[in-house]
Amino acid sequence: QVQLVESGGGSVQAGGSLRLSCAASGYTYSRYSMTWFRQAPGKEREGVAGIEIDGTATYADSVKGRFTISKDNTQNTLYLQMNSLKPEDTGMYYCAAGRGYGGRWYDPRLFPYWGQGTQVTVSS
Repeated sequence: QVQLVESGGGSVQAGGSLRLSCAASGYTYSRYSMTWFRQAPGKEREGVAGIEIDGTATYADSVKGRFTISKDNTQNTLYLQMNSLKPEDTGMYYCAAGRGYGGRWYDPRLFPYWGQGTQVTVSS
C-alpha cells in the first residue's frame, strides 16, 4: 500500500523559512519522480517543485531561488526547503509520486500517489 506522509508545515512570518518532509512507503521510491504541489483556497493545485529519478530539479518561476527540493533515497524521504517565504506561498502543500509524465512535472492529473497535505501559512 502506497503511503506518502507530509510534515513540517506551520505558521511563519514573511521572510521566514520552513522545511517540509514527505515520507514514502509501499513502493519502489527510487523509481518514481516526485513533485511538491500547493493549493491555496479558491485556487487550483499548482506544481511548486519537481525532482526526477536522477535528481534533476525543476521549479515554478514563483519559487525559483527561494525553494529547494531534494530527496534521500536511503530514507525514502522527499524535502522542500522554503526560504524567504511570502504571504502568497500560503496554502496546503502536497507531495506526489509519479512517472512517465513526459516532463509535465507540474500537472497534478498525471500523479497517482498523493499525501494528505501539510498547511503552510505565511503572514505579512
